[in-house]
Amino acid sequence: MKTSNRFDNAIKKLYTAFHNNTLNPEDCKQCAVGNILDHKDSWKHLTDIHGSIRLNYVGLVHQNLGRKFNGYSPLELLQIEAAFLKACGYDLGRSFCHKPEKPMTKDILFKGLSEVVSKLCELDGQSDVMDCSELFDFNAIKQML
Repeated sequence: MKTSNRFDNAIKKLYTAFHNNTLNPEDCKQCAVGNILDHKDSWKHLTDIHGSIRLNYVGLVHQNLGRKFNGYSPLELLQIEAAFLKACGYDLGRSFCHKPEKPMTKDILFKGLSEVVSKLCELDGQSDVMDCSELFDFNAIKQML
């Protein structure tokens, strides 16, 4: 499968962060987007609410000017982060982002990472590499036999 440079770079950074224990939804430099953007937290100024996919004035200016950050538009970055937080158990609302009560475990972070990878595939218009349903498609297996 042919993938984009932005996808490949993002996956490498997220994989490294996960295995180095530097994937952290509580730190804007170590969350999904923070890792994609080389541990910078300037992306947090694109919205007023952590976890929101609503651009603020600064975000809209960057979006309307066609700016890209490591290949991703401001709106795409917010979508990536929202997917990560939601999969990690955060309650996302229009005016808030509530932390989950459960502590972050490797399993929860893996769910977040998996959702981010799915979102990155969606943004690039490619099939979801995290979808293993075809592996368990018994009708397809029967046809092959």
